[in-house]
Amino acid sequence: MDIMVKLILLTCFALRACCVEGTSSNITMSTILDEIFENYDKKLPPKFDREHSDRQVEVVVSIYVISMYSISEANMDYSMSMHLRERWVDERLRYTDVLNLTRLELDTSLFEKVWVPDMYILNEKSSNYHEVTVLNKMMHVYPDGTVQLSARVTGLFSCSMNLQKYPFDTQTCFLELESYGHSTENMRFVWKADAVSVAEDIKFPQFSLAEIKPYSCEKNYYGILFPCIGVKFILGRNYAYHIVQIYIPSILIVILSWVSFWLDCTSVPARVSLSLLTVLTITTQSSGARANLPRVSYIKAIDIYMATCLAFVFLGLLEFAYVNVLTRKETKPSKDAQRSQNTSVSSKQNNGQKPELEDYTTKDNHCGLLCFRRLSNLGRARLVDKISRFVFPTTFFVFNLVYWLVYFIRDPQLEN
Repeated sequence: MDIMVKLILLTCFALRACCVEGTSSNITMSTILDEIFENYDKKLPPKFDREHSDRQVEVVVSIYVISMYSISEANMDYSMSMHLRERWVDERLRYTDVLNLTRLELDTSLFEKVWVPDMYILNEKSSNYHEVTVLNKMMHVYPDGTVQLSARVTGLFSCSMNLQKYPFDTQTCFLELESYGHSTENMRFVWKADAVSVAEDIKFPQFSLAEIKPYSCEKNYYGILFPCIGVKFILGRNYAYHIVQIYIPSILIVILSWVSFWLDCTSVPARVSLSLLTVLTITTQSSGARANLPRVSYIKAIDIYMATCLAFVFLGLLEFAYVNVLTRKETKPSKDAQRSQNTSVSSKQNNGQKPELEDYTTKDNHCGLLCFRRLSNLGRARLVDKISRFVFPTTFFVFNLVYWLVYFIRDPQLEN
């Protein structure tokens, strides 16, 4: 019986001790927060009372890129979602860690009571903090007064692009962080050792992330130096889509226009339809290739190619026009021939001369360029077709050889 009584008393004592300890812990946590913010003034920076040489607050910054998407050449911008992290020391927030806590995780209602750096994104077009389901912000305070601030930000940022080598270009997009009101005398920004990290599953629809380069960019406004840091995202364009959807169809259209050279000179409807069809098709193809591009003042690589393809197709149309004129001159009867058709004798003579004319024309087709003036109009037309069958493919092949060598061997950073 005595043993049972002792066990009951020990149990009651242990429960009472736990309740008292929990109450004292809650009181201690509240006491720490009250002591921190009792005489704290967030309108003043952490080292406002220091000497001029020791007044600078160092803000360590890092970025974790969640996703980077919607890179637009037409609008010269890109969209990105990231975790923006800042760390600095505010000695006014020091406390004694009596609870063996690594840090104090502040509630969102206390964020407005703490001084934070006035950092803004220089090349921002629009951005916002995420608030679903709660405000996506975090603030931790360590015993030595170190403050860790992290926020999830999604925004649209400007990116000045040079499209001279489009679609074989490499673009460099910037993200610059700057202080709006504090000069370098009171604040400076530095990148953390691992300044920018990227999610492993990040994907780009048109680009591949080649390199990330953090840098410092202090700005001078009206003789005052302001802290600034930035990061370069070097993006290489994936041009497989353009080759499949633009370049290969354009090459096939140009080759299709050469079929006209193999049709007979007298096949006017077929050659007219083929020539006009290829001209209209390559014009539509060229317009579609430039539909999503800005109206820049310089010439792009794709402009050179599409203009050359259009020139080849149009020259093919002009070649047919010239050949058609020669053919029509050959088949047009003369006035003397019309007068000689009144008698049957002269008609028979004309019928006998026709095979001789055809033999002469066929014979002179092998005469070459030196005998071009001696050929009949029909012979000239056929000779022009034969020359075009060789000149057009050869010239187009040489152009492609030079084009692809230039834009694949030339320095990717030519824009700079």
